Amino acid sequence: MINFKTKITLFAFSVFLLGCDKNNSGVAKKGPLPEKSVNGAVLNVSIESIYDSLDPQTAVYATSFELIGNMMDGLMQMADDGSVKPAVAKEMKVSSDGLHYTFTLRDDVYWSNGVRVTADDFVYGWQRAIDPALESEYAFMISDIAQIKNATAIQAGQMEVNQLGVRAVDDFTFEVELQVPVSYFEQLLYFCTFYPANREFVEKCGDKYATSPETCLSNGAFLLTEYSEKGNTVSFIKNTAYYDASKVKLGGLHYELVKSGDEALQKYKAGQLDFVELSGSAVDKMKNDSDFKAVDSGFLYFITFNFDDTHFANKNLRKAVTFALDREQIVNEMADGSAAAYAAIPKGFAFSKSGQDFTADGIEFPNDCALDVDKAQAYWQAAKRELGVSSLEVELLTTDNETQVIACNSIKRQLEDTLDGLSVRIKTVAKKERRKIMSSGQFEFGLNNWGPDYADPMTYLAMWVTGNDNNMGNYFNPSYNALIASCTDGELCTKIQERWSALKRAEAMVMEDAVISPIYQKRNGDLIKPNVKGIAFHAVAINRIYKNTTKQP
Repeated sequence: MINFKTKITLFAFSVFLLGCDKNNSGVAKKGPLPEKSVNGAVLNVSIESIYDSLDPQTAVYATSFELIGNMMDGLMQMADDGSVKPAVAKEMKVSSDGLHYTFTLRDDVYWSNGVRVTADDFVYGWQRAIDPALESEYAFMISDIAQIKNATAIQAGQMEVNQLGVRAVDDFTFEVELQVPVSYFEQLLYFCTFYPANREFVEKCGDKYATSPETCLSNGAFLLTEYSEKGNTVSFIKNTAYYDASKVKLGGLHYELVKSGDEALQKYKAGQLDFVELSGSAVDKMKNDSDFKAVDSGFLYFITFNFDDTHFANKNLRKAVTFALDREQIVNEMADGSAAAYAAIPKGFAFSKSGQDFTADGIEFPNDCALDVDKAQAYWQAAKRELGVSSLEVELLTTDNETQVIACNSIKRQLEDTLDGLSVRIKTVAKKERRKIMSSGQFEFGLNNWGPDYADPMTYLAMWVTGNDNNMGNYFNPSYNALIASCTDGELCTKIQERWSALKRAEAMVMEDAVISPIYQKRNGDLIKPNVKGIAFHAVAINRIYKNTTKQP
């Protein structure tokens, strides 16, 4: 492979700038346009899984969030230390009751077509996210999580989108009204769902919006120059019209999809890639190398049981699976530094006001999640009696990701060795297909995952509420729903300590009901060239940010 060039041609860039504005030459360009040619080092990066969309209001995959984060800023952004700092908003005021937010926007932020970013763009972007017509899987972030006024009714089709509790007072004043106070609201504002969108541009692009460089707009550090929905490479160039361009030292970014840890390692050693994520045996080969860095990803991997499946509706079967698994053995076979997980919330991302991690070290729920062969076999015998079977064949769904296949092979072997008469068939599909299958309920049990979108346990616990798009196992528990509701828009939403305790009770319900079976907390085995500095790693929202990254010759 030839490294991506540090310059983009005048012709290609001109086409990119026109995009969906090509039939609108009469629109005045009030701001600067990005330079047509940019010098500077290009960082070559591996991507280990496919991206689903570059539309900030519809994207669901972590890889998509990273790509979108390269080219767009919201009201706030995540600092390298994980704190929240201003981006498009230069000032935020909150009313004494916590229900009204007023943002004063910068007046020097422009879309890559020269149109100024205004408060109307945030109004439209947020309305678009909650609009039932868009069918965004992340609409719940506007309603259930952010608690924007009228969002729930809009999502249910009972109100029009223009009744959402957001308003552009003028070009640079954006107001938000909440149903109830949300203690972590500020953290949500760096998440992609809350990014702005230019109505005129989006509507002219129609169904093609965010599917190519020509149909994407940037207001961030980089501009998209190469992308196709079925392609294996994605490229960006520095946005010289970015309001913070002086801090961006890279000339561009070039991503390449790699299918295995060995392929990533080969391209890294050949000098084709500067930063790669390893998997499988490649981690073991390189874990003692000076370029190796183990990074917490924040992602929890867990088995999702389908409560609508004839077999896994049986709680004893779910418990048998949970107690039959040696999670330490699974992560040892994965050999990527991941840690065994014994809770529904991963460690290291959600902390109380006093600094206490929501998830304790060790086996927190020994009566619900641990290796215990005797318990596993007792639950298995009870399940067989209740199901009226002497043996059972079940199908375990997973993606074709190398590490997840290793984990599932270990799960299959352990279950068959421990539970006499149980046969496990592994179904391996592409990541997009796995999500599609699980969302439609056409599975028995499957290896699933989730990464935190914001630093609060609710980013996980909301998944198992009835009606949530991510409740793929279709768990239904009115008591659980009520407890979560009390923590979001009920009596506990402003009682910080009581809410924290209630969230822990909700997690205990998930574990006791065996809604999921936690398997491991993912750590990434990365190789980074010594001449590359300043990549910001985060367990929450956007996992990798390159705004302050440098690459020396």
